[in-house]
Amino acid sequence: MPVKINDYIKGKFFDVNIINFIEQYPDEKSCKDHFRQVRESQGIICKSCGCEKHYWLKAKYQWQCSSCNFRTTLRSGTMMENSNLPFRTWYLAMAFMSFSKKGISAKELQRQLNHSRYRTVWTLMHRIRKAMGERDSLYNLEGMIEFDEGYFRTETNKQDRQNLKRGRGSQKQTNVVVMAESTPLEDVKTGKKSKHCRYFKMQVLTSHCAGEINDIVEENFDEKCIVFSDKSTSYVDISDYVDVHVTEKSTKETTVKSLPWVHIAISNAKRTLLGIYHKIKGKYLQLYLDEFCYKLNRRYFGERLFDRLAVAVADNYWYKRD
Repeated sequence: MPVKINDYIKGKFFDVNIINFIEQYPDEKSCKDHFRQVRESQGIICKSCGCEKHYWLKAKYQWQCSSCNFRTTLRSGTMMENSNLPFRTWYLAMAFMSFSKKGISAKELQRQLNHSRYRTVWTLMHRIRKAMGERDSLYNLEGMIEFDEGYFRTETNKQDRQNLKRGRGSQKQTNVVVMAESTPLEDVKTGKKSKHCRYFKMQVLTSHCAGEINDIVEENFDEKCIVFSDKSTSYVDISDYVDVHVTEKSTKETTVKSLPWVHIAISNAKRTLLGIYHKIKGKYLQLYLDEFCYKLNRRYFGERLFDRLAVAVADNYWYKRD
């Protein structure tokens, strides 16, 4: 049975010991060797000719293309590209971000890493969050999907503070669409039916128009899925992209019965972000939401969560974008 979201928040599935991690990756070489294994398991792709056949140059610590002799470094094509930080710093950052059940601030990570520059650590964390988001973007939601929107408080620019609006149009509120893949289950003893969450996605909206909603549905949903939502005017065309679209008027009962996991995810995300980060700018909100969803979708992975994050950082996203 899928794990409940409340169990994720309580931290029942994050029993990883940081001491075991340090024993497994005690120095720079151990981190490099592991990252090399991860990259080779994903496949090395030549940036020059696209060939996937390479051989390892031990003296250079690089791969060489069998077709055009183009060489690929350990960092090339990954989220680590153009980074001067040691591999062990990256690995420790990934460990702290994946082992904590809610998250860690850049200031606290800077203290843990004993690094002198806050901006460097902040950028490092955003790169890891970007890898999380890129990884989740590879998968579509299937089956029965709950679909709704939530408003997250974000920091405004100095120019916008003089003419602040109230309500939904406020510059302090950022609109986020939340998608939850839920599965109906029946209790064998009582016969009662209930929904249990599986996977989640959150995406920041730049507008309230139906066109943007349609693009999100087309990119993230399977064509044969069933979507539940309220009767927002922005959702009028969803039925054109999915098998069935069920709408209900937005009420308290709708929130509890038809869209429970969406609103639980929104409230938990708000509580998580508010408890760790003092201020989040609107342009960076998507990265923080990517981290929340990535860990939430893998809440039952346990010790494997770090290994999956290493795969996300090592993947060749530049090739997929082309």
